Amino acid sequence: MAYKTAAEPAVAPAGTAARPPDTTAPPAGPARRSGAWTPWLYLAPALVVLAGLLVHPIYQLGLISFLEYTQAQVSGGEPTTFQGLGNYRTLFADSQFWQVLLATVLFAAACVVSTLAVGCALAVLLTRVRALPRLALMLAALGAWATPAITGSTVWVFLFDPDYGPVNRMLGLGDFSWTYGRLSAFALVLFEVVWCSFPFVMVTVYAGIKAIPGEVLEAASLDGASPWRIWRSVMAPILRPILVVVTIQSVIWDFKVFTQIYVMTNGGGIAGQNLVLNVYAYQKAFASSQYSLGSAIGVVMLLILLAVTLVYLRLLRREGEEI
Repeated sequence: MAYKTAAEPAVAPAGTAARPPDTTAPPAGPARRSGAWTPWLYLAPALVVLAGLLVHPIYQLGLISFLEYTQAQVSGGEPTTFQGLGNYRTLFADSQFWQVLLATVLFAAACVVSTLAVGCALAVLLTRVRALPRLALMLAALGAWATPAITGSTVWVFLFDPDYGPVNRMLGLGDFSWTYGRLSAFALVLFEVVWCSFPFVMVTVYAGIKAIPGEVLEAASLDGASPWRIWRSVMAPILRPILVVVTIQSVIWDFKVFTQIYVMTNGGGIAGQNLVLNVYAYQKAFASSQYSLGSAIGVVMLLILLAVTLVYLRLLRREGEEI
């Protein structure tokens, strides 16, 4: 009986072709491990900068929220003491906190939905108008986007002023005060927030639409799909990653609105009827010198935004896996 030695090449069975060696297999061992760290090396400078800008302030915010830190401790008149969860218990026992939290959630949701609706509608409009109107609309939108929040808020307060504002005159509202009623004041602030926020959504979604192959949209139009059906069934699924980005950004921006509320409602409205969490934290920390309670509100806001972002990304990922 003959045995095949190690020096003899392997012979393929008759009628079959020899399989070439597999050169596409990923490298194993140290080479593969070193390649896995390559992306982190490129991200390291940005991560270091973000850590310096975010980690220490968040640490200080969380630390102060566990201490008794008022004007007495700031001035050195009394020692700083550790309160544990005492500030959070005080905060959660305050009925005004829950009212402000509910108002903040509802107001932010209205702002996000309105901003996305206006931004997406104008992005689609940009694809259907000629070059000159498109340029004019883009310049007007970028002008609103570039306007500082305090400047835009002051201008909007003047436009809706009951005595000198042109809006009441055009609408025939007389001396109606938009900032007197709770809902009308929130509506006025919502108009300003949408005005200064929709350009980001419009420009981002317009760039995504321009990246969609024209043959896809043309085929949907030839099949008799309406503009709304084209957006819902064709554009929106393709633009899902972009819509995720603008939605999360809008949630973060609108949930922590401060300047517009503070300027347009004079610090939160009559008897605090237009308070949101950011303004409420400012009043607790600086108007009442309860810096620990203000920090606790900031920590709660941070946790809420992290939870909303993670839940939204998880649902979106699950939806993508099902598709």
